[in-house]
Formats: sequence, C-alpha cells, structure tokens
Amino acid sequence: MQVVIFCGGMGTRLREETEFRPKPMVAIGHRPILWHIMKLYAHHGHKDFVLCLGYKGEVIKQYFFNYALLTHDVTVQLGTQRSVELHQNGTHTEDWSVCLVDTGAQTLKGARLKKIERYIREPTFMVTYGDGVANVDLEALLAFHHRHGRLATVTGVHPRSAFGELRADQGCVTAFTEKPQLAAGVINGGFFVFQREIFDLLNDQENCDLEVGLLETLARQGQLMMYLHEGGWACMDTYRDVEHLNHLWSGGQAFWKVWK
Repeated sequence: MQVVIFCGGMGTRLREETEFRPKPMVAIGHRPILWHIMKLYAHHGHKDFVLCLGYKGEVIKQYFFNYALLTHDVTVQLGTQRSVELHQNGTHTEDWSVCLVDTGAQTLKGARLKKIERYIREPTFMVTYGDGVANVDLEALLAFHHRHGRLATVTGVHPRSAFGELRADQGCVTAFTEKPQLAAGVINGGFFVFQREIFDLLNDQENCDLEVGLLETLARQGQLMMYLHEGGWACMDTYRDVEHLNHLWSGGQAFWKVWK
C-alpha cells in the first residue's frame, strides 16, 4: 500500500537543526527521523512512498539520490581509470520506491496532499507526518479502517508529558518519572488511513489545511474514525525532543524500532 509522508514544513521551533535541513532530515542516531518512519512502514510490507516536499526539499532529494553511496562501504579508484564500487555489506537492503514531489515551500498540508493525488493509484492509502515515531501495529490499523467503512481513520495516541510526574503519600514523594507517557488524554498522532474520495474535499490552494479543514469536515460528516494506539509514540518538535529520541536510540530503548 502507498504511504504519503508530509516533509515540507519549516520546523520553526527546531531552528537549531532546521536552519540547515528540513525537519524530517534531523537525525536519530546516524539516520534521519524520516528513515526511521519509513523503516516502520517497510517492516509491515508497505514500501511504496510518496514524499510531499517543501522547505529545503532538495536536501531530501539528494539524500535518496545518493542513498546507496551514503549507506554502503565504498571503494573509489582515482586517476584516469576512475571508478566507484559499492560493497554489499548486508545491513542496508531497502527495496523502497520513493516518489519525491515538490509541493511548495509555503503550502499547508491539505494542499500538499491534493498535489500528490495523481500519484495515488489505489482506493486506500496511508498518510503520516515526517516528524513522529511510534510502534503502531499498521496491520491492525488497516483492519480497523476496512471494518468501519468510513473515509478516514486517524490514530489517537497518549502524548508524553512535558513535565516530570510526582506520586506522593502524605507529602512524601513515592515515585518520580521524568516526562512519562500520559495514560489520560488522546491526541492526533498521525498514522492516517484515507480513501481516495477525500481528494474531493481538498484543493491545491496554499491555504488548504489538513487539520483545520479536511479532518474537521470529515468529523462533522461522521466519516472520521479513531484507532487508539496504546503503545509508544513521540514527535520531534523541539531540540529537547531530538535529545530525548537520541537518548532512547543510543540506550537501546527505541520503542519504534520494530525491525531487525
């Protein structure tokens, strides 16, 4: 199934990184968060991607154009018989199809989606943001979407608290958890499934949005259902988020790494 990923925002709250690259290219470990998102989908068998590019989209194009060179060991022969040999090291075997579409630097997400309509071949497709990771069971998500028969499914998630959680007994702290996953409260975590009829509710004007627009309309029409994901989820919104995600990755606690 095709997977559309929004990769065009400017990431203004992460200017330490996005001054030089689009937010989806900010690294967790040695790979962009975009790669981590795509690995999740590919793990579930969904390897046909359409990326909605915008701000500094050329950086993403260059990454995939040079992907083999960046991810393999290389022998370069210099001189008059110049050649480049890529060594198959057995660790980078992505067989993805990646369609890179320039959807405009200032375009909102609804219009970005409309502009890639011509590349969507099937009646059902998946969509997500380029800055959020999770261990969502994508097959269960798809099964839920097909069962309810509506036009759209959004994945609801429990966000991580911005503050440490205290538990106390008569004023004595019994437990302290730094930025725990909240048990109460559900927000839009991305990981959508759409029927292609949603394109009829969109236009390609720059101010056509996804959340304040399409999703609100679908909700009013009773065409938006929520799949509740109780597992891990995190977004990369600030530099502290970058540090947190890298800490999880380097410490072997990356809950979204469901692939081998």
